[in-house]
Parts: sequence; structure tokens; C-alpha cells
Amino acid sequence: MTSQVVAVGPAPMTVASPLQDVAAVAARVNAIYPNAAQVTNGSLVVDRERLVPVATFLRDDPSLGVDFLEDLTSVDWPDRFEVVYHLYNVTRQEGPLRMKVSADKVDPVVPSLVPVYPGANLLEREVYDMMGIKFAGHPNLKRILLWDGFYGYPLRKDYKEGYFEEDKKPYDQRWPQGKFVRAEERNPFKDNMVLPPGFDPTKYTAPAEDNVPLVEYNQVEHELKSDTFVVNMGPQHPSTHGVFRMRVKLSGEQIVDLQPVMGYLHRNHEKIGERNAWLMNMPFTDRLDYLCSMGNNFGYALAVEKLMPDIKVPERADYLRVIMAEFTRIVNHFFALGQLMSDMGAFFTPMLYGIEEREWVLDLFEMTSGARMMCNYLRFGGVAKDIPPEFLPLANELVNDRLPRAIDRFDEYIAANEIVLARAQDVGVLSKADAIALGTVGPVLRASGVPYDVRRAEPYSIYDRLDFDIPIGTHGDVYDRYLVRIAEMRESVKILKQCLRDLPGGEIFAGRKGWQVKIQKGEAYGRVENPKGALGFYVVSDGGTNPYRYHIHAPSFVNISALGTMCKGYKVADVVIILGSIDIVLGELDR
Repeated sequence: MTSQVVAVGPAPMTVASPLQDVAAVAARVNAIYPNAAQVTNGSLVVDRERLVPVATFLRDDPSLGVDFLEDLTSVDWPDRFEVVYHLYNVTRQEGPLRMKVSADKVDPVVPSLVPVYPGANLLEREVYDMMGIKFAGHPNLKRILLWDGFYGYPLRKDYKEGYFEEDKKPYDQRWPQGKFVRAEERNPFKDNMVLPPGFDPTKYTAPAEDNVPLVEYNQVEHELKSDTFVVNMGPQHPSTHGVFRMRVKLSGEQIVDLQPVMGYLHRNHEKIGERNAWLMNMPFTDRLDYLCSMGNNFGYALAVEKLMPDIKVPERADYLRVIMAEFTRIVNHFFALGQLMSDMGAFFTPMLYGIEEREWVLDLFEMTSGARMMCNYLRFGGVAKDIPPEFLPLANELVNDRLPRAIDRFDEYIAANEIVLARAQDVGVLSKADAIALGTVGPVLRASGVPYDVRRAEPYSIYDRLDFDIPIGTHGDVYDRYLVRIAEMRESVKILKQCLRDLPGGEIFAGRKGWQVKIQKGEAYGRVENPKGALGFYVVSDGGTNPYRYHIHAPSFVNISALGTMCKGYKVADVVIILGSIDIVLGELDR
């Protein structure tokens, strides 16, 4: 089957989404399952015992059709745990619908939604790992980011880590008196270790991973008879794109099953985010997908600004945000496709072609923000600095001349290469139905034929006034994922030409500058179409100067849930290429 990319233009204007009328959704649910749902602060709160049938109804009802679980997280309230779901209809591009279910503090158990939304698999494991909420019926409920000997659940409010100082920054001992004492001196390491009751690290042996359920191999009669066996690729493997492990079950060279193993780079980003003041988290978002600093800033700013109704971002700042985001998309895709070619055996030649163009864009970032990678550029209400006089001449030269030529040259060298065609076409196929069910986002979702892009589905900033198309694939293989990213770079050039042409004058920041801001009480989910897919931030404010809950929907994390499905039936040599076509960064995946 031949791969190709189709450009989808702006969607026609439709009536308001039925998912936005939460009271009407609750009424429909209660008509089928009496008293199973109620509306609280704009969220659909569902009875725990009937969560699975309600979710199934939401998915299967033709007028609702909530076919996509984008995010699943949890909140530790004083009287209960709460599991929070953000649901969408990607077919009609409607949503979100925020659904919640409560769990007891003593023994928190919630039914698993994996049978309804397979993409909930890794998301539920993360909630179990970090918050200790059990999901009854989950096929493989075990820790995912932390090791088995870890004691406690770090995102609970009563969790105190080693060298704990205070619940919220700035710490008293550092501000304003500044009488700093090293934590190691106040509390020696040996007194900080907390282990599970009865756990002896000197006698610990790793669990027998062969006991983890893997699918059984159905031997085809005409195939060569062989036993199945399990091998580990990574975490030290150079082509796992960081410290990442794939546990692969093989029959000869054929992949029977694959499970991703992660957490080697985990640093509890979200717990740090809840200790920080609101603005302190802006530079922390830089460290997620460290290739996409500007886009990470954008998503966090939009989420927090939803809880700042009095702040109106100036038009010039909106344009600058989009300019930085689209330059970031080009930078990311050049890097991702260069890495993909390296995974195919092209070594570093294509990679260096992409890096060369990336350096020109990083010059723009540096002259504007002062940094090339960790930009820390956006602020709630605008941006930190205006662009210098040198910015526009270089940006226009790149957008109108250099970058279009570089994209065409890169594509000319790669797209028709016989080795690329042989290794990428009909490899790692992800069907449209699987892409939706597994909750994939970004180019991975669109390459499978789903024309879903947050910039169109839920327009933010100035995207609703820009002319651009959404490239989609027709086959969902590695080659389609390559083609979609090439086409997206060309669309980013189109967007940048419009923004640079129409960039208005005026202010770049609204409100009062300061290192600390108070955010009104409430919750918000803000998201952007980052290069790797929908990047979302779910924030909860108790009215103070620090987030009560700070959660990240990471596209690298949710997209990896499709890796096993993509790899089954292919060869060992295909695994590295399929992984490269997803485009992950471990800083974002592990957080």
C-alpha cells in the first residue's frame, strides 16, 4: 500500500459541542443509569461503582461519541482522592468533557477504564505509582516510573522526601534572611532513608519479569518452528533515544509482544511544580521536552491564564508566542527526522543537515530570550522581552528563503531513497482505530488518518485567524509519519510568513510584573499543539501563591503506549525505526 499525505483545510463551522453542556450530558447518563452522574463546578462527577458502564455509554452514544481519552490524572484532597479524566470526540473535534470519580482516602480503589479506553493503561499505572490509587481490573497494575523498593506515593500531600524542608517555596531559611544551611548538614543521608516495612535492600532481588503477562504466540504451521524468548533493548542501547528500555518477546526475529519500561530519568517534576511558586515553574517546563522549550512555556502559560480572567494577552505578545512556537515545530521535526535517518543506518549526515538549520533558529531564540534551549520566555500575560531589531531581518530571511529550500532539499534526499522506502513503508502500521483508542496525539495520530490538531480543534492565541492546513497520512506507517512531519514544516513556514507580515506593534505584557502571582481558586486544563502532539497542563489553585496540583499531559508518554501495537509482527531490526518514528524525548516521557 502506497503512503501519501493529504492536506486538510479549515473545518467548517459547526454548532456548539454537546460535550460543553455538562448538565445535558449528566441528564443523558442518568436517564440510562439513574443517579450515576452529577455536575460539580463544570465537571461530570460519576458514581465510582458505575464508572465503566457510564464511560462505555459516553463512548458509544452516537450524539456524544466520546471516543478519545486524552488525559487521566488525580488530585489528593483533604477528604478524598479524585481521579480526573479529560475526554474528547476527535472525529467531530469536540470537547473537552472533564469527568471525575472519587476514591476513599484509606483504601483508594477505582475501576480501570482500560477495557473502554486502552490508552488508559500507562496513565492509570502512573496514577497508581505516584498517588497510590488502585485500578480494579487493570491488566498489569504495577509501578511505572519508580522502582519496587520505593516507599510511599510522592504526589500525596503527606509525602515528605529525603532532605524535606518545607511544603512551599520560597523556603523561610532562604528568603528573605538568606541564612542557608545545607540540608545534608541538618539531616544526614542515613537518617533520611525510608524503606517499606520489612524491606531489606541488601537482600533485594529484582522481580521475575518473565511473569509479567505477555501475549501468547500463535505459531503458523508453515513457519520455521522456534521457541519464544525475551530480550531487553536498552536502557543503555544508543537507539532508544535516551535511558529507555524495550522488553521484547521474540519468536526467532519476529516480535510477538513489546512492553516499554521507563522511569530511568524520572525526577518527580510534578511534585517540584507543586512546591514552586506559580512563576517558578516556567523555567521547569523548559526541561520537559528540551527541544521544544518555547512550546512548553506556551502550554503552561495558557493553562494558568485560564485562572486569570482579568488578564488579556496583548496582540503583539500573541503573535510572538506563535512565531516562537512555529519555529520550534520546524526545529523539532528537523531533529526528529534526522534521528530517524540515523536509526535507519544513515549515521549522522541527515542529522547534521537538520542541526544546521536548527542552529539558525536557535540564534533567534538566543537574541530574544538570552538562551538557546532553556528559553524561559513566556510569562502569564505575555512574554518576558520584546524581540531585538536584528530579529526580523534574520527571521524573514529564514522563512522566505533558507528554510523552504532546506526542507525541500532534505525531502529530496530522503523521500525517494530506496533504502528509506524499503525500511519505512508498510512498517510500524498503526490503524486509525488503534491510534484513537490508544490516545496517541500529534503526528503519530495524524499519520494514521485522523485530522486532529489542537490549533484547529480548540484554537488558542491567534491560530483562528491564520491560514494553514493539517497534513494527514493514509496508511499510518513509518513513512507516513515522516511525510506528515515534512508537510507540517512547510505549513509552519506558511504560518510564520503570515505572522511576520502582520506582526503588530504595542505592548508585550499585560498586568503587573513580579516574581510571585496569586491565582484565583479553581482548576483549568490548557493545551497546545506541540511538535510531538497535544501538550496539556492541568492546574488546580487553592487561591494561594503555589499550585495545589500541577500535572502534565506529556505527548511522549501517551504516544509510547502505541509502541507495542506498532511493533507486533515485525522484525527486531524494525523496532528501532518504529520507535524513532514516534519521536520521544525522555525528559518529557519520564518527567
